[in-house]
Amino acid sequence: MSEKTSTHPGAAGRAPTADRPTALRNVVLVGHSGAGKTTLVEALALASGAVNRAGRVEDGGCLSDYDEIEHRQQRSVQLSLVPVDWGGVKINVLDTPGYADFVGELRAGLRAADAALFVVSAADGVAGATRMVWDECAAVGMPRALVITHLEAARSDFGEMVRSCQETFGGEDPDAVLPLYLPLYGTPGADGHAPVTGLIGLLSQRVFDHSSGERVERAPTEEELPLIEQARNRLIEGIIAESEDETLMDRYLGGEEIDVKTLIGDLETAVARGTFHPVLAAAPATDGARQGLGTVELLELITGGFPTPAERAAPAVTGIDGTACPALACDPDGPLVAEVVKTASDPYVGRVSLVRVFSGTLRPDETVHVSGHGLEDRGHEDHDVDERIGALSAPFGKQQRPLSQAIAGDLACVAKLTRAETGDTLSDKDAPLLMEPWTMPDPLLPVAIEAHSKADDDKLSQGLSRLVAEDPTLRLEHHPDTRQMVLWCLGEAHVDVALERLRSRYGVQVDTVPHKVALRETFGEAASGRGRHVKQSGGHGQFAICEITVEPLPGGSGIEFVDKVVGGAVPRQFIPSVEKGVRAQAARGVAAGYPLVDVRVTLLDGKAHSVDSSDAAFQKSGALALREAAAAARIDLLEPVAEVSVLIPDDFVGPAMSDLSGRRGRVVGTEQSGAGRTLVRAEVPEIELGRYAVDLRSLSHGTGRFTRSYVRHEPMPPQLAEKVRDEAANGA
Repeated sequence: MSEKTSTHPGAAGRAPTADRPTALRNVVLVGHSGAGKTTLVEALALASGAVNRAGRVEDGGCLSDYDEIEHRQQRSVQLSLVPVDWGGVKINVLDTPGYADFVGELRAGLRAADAALFVVSAADGVAGATRMVWDECAAVGMPRALVITHLEAARSDFGEMVRSCQETFGGEDPDAVLPLYLPLYGTPGADGHAPVTGLIGLLSQRVFDHSSGERVERAPTEEELPLIEQARNRLIEGIIAESEDETLMDRYLGGEEIDVKTLIGDLETAVARGTFHPVLAAAPATDGARQGLGTVELLELITGGFPTPAERAAPAVTGIDGTACPALACDPDGPLVAEVVKTASDPYVGRVSLVRVFSGTLRPDETVHVSGHGLEDRGHEDHDVDERIGALSAPFGKQQRPLSQAIAGDLACVAKLTRAETGDTLSDKDAPLLMEPWTMPDPLLPVAIEAHSKADDDKLSQGLSRLVAEDPTLRLEHHPDTRQMVLWCLGEAHVDVALERLRSRYGVQVDTVPHKVALRETFGEAASGRGRHVKQSGGHGQFAICEITVEPLPGGSGIEFVDKVVGGAVPRQFIPSVEKGVRAQAARGVAAGYPLVDVRVTLLDGKAHSVDSSDAAFQKSGALALREAAAAARIDLLEPVAEVSVLIPDDFVGPAMSDLSGRRGRVVGTEQSGAGRTLVRAEVPEIELGRYAVDLRSLSHGTGRFTRSYVRHEPMPPQLAEKVRDEAANGA
């Protein structure tokens, strides 16, 4: 930040520690898949001395060894933490996946961090989904900076990328997004592309030259100074506009040379306040160099410009009964309040919880209270228990380095919390508290699964419960009507990772099967039926006859049973038996095997035998009467209809509405929802929404979101209903 050349690398092989919140920085890296976030994390660790030039931790292991699934998929699929030390400040660097299916990991990283570093590829530009995350950070005032990577790409253009970032992230004030450094280019190669050989600081007017393979500071040449004059003046004006010293702009416009230290101080204040967003450039180290281009500058920005945990307001807390509590202070001596931001399973250690401490100090082997929010609708159990925590450690690749404590503002891994899940609060067992939950995306892609074998079936329940404990963006549903086990996910890649973890971590192999939608049946017209159940085969026989009429009712009426028997044709004690038989048959269906609803069944007449009539006989008779009535009537299939609310950029509204119409949807309204975004509301049959989460992402280039909620069941078109009946008949 201050363009120093001295460094203070952390000791390789030891976990960086901090004894006070002011010596901590928590920063999350955000950007689309392939932008270079993980490479940048490794470059920062290398520059700080946390790893050697081969990218390996001194005591073994490679920094990029996070997860076998990531190796196979060649992309990040989970949140990871890399603590590094710079100038006596511990920096917790949180690397997040860039793929939309793992946005839950991103949200966890945003919760744990106090500032965000947006990584933008000069080769690919700014993704629409990245803008959405930027807006989320802006809404809560989180400080943000940008770093442009892939400057070595043949068609990269730093100046053009800065302009694109200003248009995308600057909003009404593009001068709030300005570069602190400009890249210097060497001699063009055979392809005509000039390599980036260094950076020139716009404030200090010093060059940080990497052409020799090492970072060397020097004065700019006469040819280099004119390159920065315009950008330097704009940067100074942008900083002064954010200054709390209202006289500074007048002094500057009057020709006074403003001291660089004053400018840097105002810049750091504006960055920490979240009103100014510096742009930097970065490239990995080459030819065995210890420091990549821009990594020192980034570390100085993080330590000098990003806020300490004490400068950021903590989430609200309440008592476990919901009573209001005073705002938390980031005080190591305060009451213990920490939050589980990620849960993972280690084959050797068991469950490991990544925890952000907001208040107090967390120590090994102490007993804490675990408070959960009870996401029962997603398959998570509610819990409110005391647990003894195990060892504390700092993750580094596959290594876990021991910690003696974790103070307020720090992050640490906690072993052996058997009940704690992602989003749970850890607090003092004598004064338990509950933190306000963060917003998690609703999983909207259903995947029906079955155990592959009897052995898998025995382990399936436990494996799934552990899986959803790790990932709150998964929802487990045991559907009572379809009798399917459904795992709701965020996308296809999320499905692949979930099932792979189920197999590799918990030894459970499952098969995916077609997802069924809960259809219903109803009578399209009135009908009569006679149920005759008479059997005489020696000994005690069976005798029951009943006559019923069935008529349709309005939607939502369920099954209504009416007794109109006169003269005791059906003895009083057997009328409930007829109703029980009718309702049992209705639950099994009368045409395609789906539950019968919204009808009135009236019992008119019947016959009984003084010896052979029984409860079982009249139950059977009632079921037969309902089936006979169904055979004589038109049976309609009812399909569930959902209200869908699609939030989408204005450019995609037309295609989105056309797509909804193609799904037999009825658009019921549109409205503006912020600048450049429209909310489209429609009613769509649920059978058409199976893959909508995937299709909407493709249609909107990852920028569309939707929610869905059940509205009602309504008749399915005859041609589709006939197809369903045929499939049911063939299946039978």
